[in-house]
Amino acid sequence: MTLFHFFNCAILTFGPHAVYYSATPLSEYDTLGTSVKAAVVYLATALVKVVRSTHDLDLVSESRGYNLHFRFHFHFHFHVQLVCLATFLQVSETEVFDPYQEALKAMIGFIDVAGLYFALAQLTHRNISQNHKFQAVGLGWAFADSVLHRLAPLWVGARGLEFTWDYVLQGLEANANLVFTISLAALGSLMWLRKNKPKTLIPIIYTCALIIATMPSITSYLRRVMGWHFPKVVGFELITSLLMAFISCQLFILCQRPSL
Repeated sequence: MTLFHFFNCAILTFGPHAVYYSATPLSEYDTLGTSVKAAVVYLATALVKVVRSTHDLDLVSESRGYNLHFRFHFHFHFHVQLVCLATFLQVSETEVFDPYQEALKAMIGFIDVAGLYFALAQLTHRNISQNHKFQAVGLGWAFADSVLHRLAPLWVGARGLEFTWDYVLQGLEANANLVFTISLAALGSLMWLRKNKPKTLIPIIYTCALIIATMPSITSYLRRVMGWHFPKVVGFELITSLLMAFISCQLFILCQRPSL
């Protein structure tokens, strides 16, 4: 039962990435190399986020007069929280919404946007279209995120003797993250690669990208301030991800037209 539950949850968490690759033209155009490059860039940005968070926490610790012992625990606590970001784990010592910490998390989250920009605009890709490029980059980015943030908790927890829905919900959350990431990559492609987009759509594109980039802070607010439980938060993420995917798709289509 334990291994059966683990494999089911693993398929739910990582299976959609393989299905998306094989069911779309990505497999026909051999874009696997682009996805692998995007995954490597994601791992590099994750390392940058850890280094950046260490620097910011040093400043916070010194400004608040924390001693070395407390600063060590402060660092340890935040890095565990950073690694487990976007998972079901409740690693904070309190469920109180901390605006400063959430703002810090949001700023660190924008490093992902910079990483996506590098993956889309700076990396050399095979001769593939813009449509396939942003999908391949988003797919590789989302897969690396799921492996880094969800594989270890899944391996440790889903093999327990007692059945829990938490890991099923974690898999659904990974699916929402996949949709969010591909949508953000599509919006990034419009922002950075398409020069002749209609000016009336530019504010909408940037607003949608901002919403997706700050989604971790939004869900944290819903959980800690509004008191939403994890199933409700996952439902919100799934619905919002589909909505953002629809909007991103429409924006991409409109930007491809010669004129509105």
